[in-house]
Amino acid sequence: MTKFTVLILGSASASPTLNRNPTSQLINISEQYYLVDCGEGTQLRLRANKIKFQRINHVFISHLHGDHYFGLMGLLQSMHLLGRTTALNLYGPPELIKVIEIQLEVAKSTLSYPLIFHATNTEQSEVLYEDEKVVISTIVLKHKIPCTGFLFKEKEKPRKINIEAINKYSIPKYALNRIKKGEDFETKTGEIIRNSLLTFNSLPSFSYAFCSDTSYNEEIIDTIKDVNLLYHEATFTEEHLERAIKTRHSTAREAATIALKSNVNQLIIGHFSNRYTNLDVLLEEAKSIFENTHLAEDNKIFDVSKTQ
Repeated sequence: MTKFTVLILGSASASPTLNRNPTSQLINISEQYYLVDCGEGTQLRLRANKIKFQRINHVFISHLHGDHYFGLMGLLQSMHLLGRTTALNLYGPPELIKVIEIQLEVAKSTLSYPLIFHATNTEQSEVLYEDEKVVISTIVLKHKIPCTGFLFKEKEKPRKINIEAINKYSIPKYALNRIKKGEDFETKTGEIIRNSLLTFNSLPSFSYAFCSDTSYNEEIIDTIKDVNLLYHEATFTEEHLERAIKTRHSTAREAATIALKSNVNQLIIGHFSNRYTNLDVLLEEAKSIFENTHLAEDNKIFDVSKTQ
């Protein structure tokens, strides 16, 4: 089973508390690290969890409210001071690169590594990154300023080789990669050996949707439908619905409703308002709609492969 985990580095909204940092998460897919949002204190959370900064090659910023990116410049500078030379891919709203360039300019500073910036389209979902294992795309959200979430989807995995069958039919090694991809094998005499005889079913593929700051928005349902794990902000309870509407945030009940209508396996709620010292009120409200709901607590790890 390949690794697919979500480490919560921050779960607070607006400003940090003694127990909760602003939003940030580290996604680990097959030991490839993806940082999503970078609020204040992200570096300290990474160090506390023994995560080496230089293993992060992709950083995704949902929008330009400070609690989602004020830790970014410090992280970029730390990577520089630690001698990074590997390119870092940064994805975010077009204005983000201007913020970084201004800070470097006024500090008369440069980075020791290439910073490759990819501007996100905040009006239409798009694929941001793709390799042989994963596809990462945007989720268009509705907030006070342009904002996107991010969808991480594993690609279909290769079929598992049946060693006994490979030996039985004397299949050469050069054919194994094609067989893993589902192809049949043709012998020199023209006999077709079906792939189903040579392989076992592939391991399941998993998906994770990160929905940052947003008002209730059913337009995202088609994009996140059937994901294994959904993170959806739940800044307020229904008691403060008017405040949620005014600030373009969601309540715990609304987050759970999106999870239910999207047929996801498991929901994480986060981005909690500091007015709630006891988060159980948010959890109970969400669970009344969608039972398989959990709190995004700082330093907690969610295993996406165990959400079925």
